[in-house]
Amino acid sequence: MTARTAAAAGGPSRRLGRGAALSLGAALVLAAFVFGAAHGAYAIAPAQWPALLAELVRPAADGPGPAHLVFFHIRLPRLALGLLAGAGLGLAGALMQGLFRNPLADPGLVGVSSGAALAAGATIVLGALWWPALPRGLGSIALVAAAFGGGLAVTLLVYLLAQGAGGTRMALMLLAGVAVNALAMAGLGYLSFISTDEQLRNVQLWLLGSLGGARWSTVATVAALVGLAAGVGLRQARALNAIALGEAQAVLLGVPVERTKRLCILAAALAVGAVTASTGIIGFIGLVAPHWVRLVAGPDHRAVLPGAALLGAALVVLADAAARTLVQPAELPLGVLTAFIGVPLFLAMLRQFRERV
Repeated sequence: MTARTAAAAGGPSRRLGRGAALSLGAALVLAAFVFGAAHGAYAIAPAQWPALLAELVRPAADGPGPAHLVFFHIRLPRLALGLLAGAGLGLAGALMQGLFRNPLADPGLVGVSSGAALAAGATIVLGALWWPALPRGLGSIALVAAAFGGGLAVTLLVYLLAQGAGGTRMALMLLAGVAVNALAMAGLGYLSFISTDEQLRNVQLWLLGSLGGARWSTVATVAALVGLAAGVGLRQARALNAIALGEAQAVLLGVPVERTKRLCILAAALAVGAVTASTGIIGFIGLVAPHWVRLVAGPDHRAVLPGAALLGAALVVLADAAARTLVQPAELPLGVLTAFIGVPLFLAMLRQFRERV
């Protein structure tokens, strides 16, 4: 009843049903996976895949060839990380837009991306002073752990700043997020000022985003955290449908609004923190994916949340394939490509919603 009421509030017209929309999203993810696995600096046609898979059961007598090494040790973990990153960012964006009741909301509003960036930048520039005896092999682990912790810490700070007598005030959270984001960017600017040329290059590469560091161990960690976030976030669909009618109406319908806010923020912070710590900053996926799903399937969060995760996964994999292909053998920063896609759409959305902003 609640979902139907919320859907009616959005004024659905010629839109796909939830099952059809999610099936379309799954088909898009499959197509993106096939395209991403086949294309790159080293092309591996789908016709070669059965032979490569057969080598897992019966290894070649002369050892694995270059196609085997590229496919299983570089491309597949990269595709898996791309799917997880896009799913996490898309789901987090849908949660934030549902929570703020604003299609222009983005996970970056709560400061998780900027907090992760500041912590990663501090680790790159000052890490040698903090733990000079740390083995080189553990440096990347320290960077990922610092970025994840920084994102969660800043999100917690923004959440605490938004607490008022009546619970979490979303307007205060938005303003606190803007202020904390600005402070984090100022901190990054200072770190860039005091860094060496090599450190500055590493900070800039991390800020531009990339799936180039994908390893199966990284994939497993991100899968666990994004899976936990998805498990928490997807269960909030009906509550977000009720909140779309207004917090007072949601309370009358028996929805625990404050608990829903905490769970949505926690799920978004977990997903974006894990992704940003592993890939750097990949912008605009969390903004555009939920909006496109809403255009196709309507405002029902039972479709928007999983649909945004599927569409986000497909977008990141396609953008990464383009990044690996367009200027080969070099590679474009992934964050640059997603910005090229996201910024024009964001401006179009601003024009569409200018009467409400």
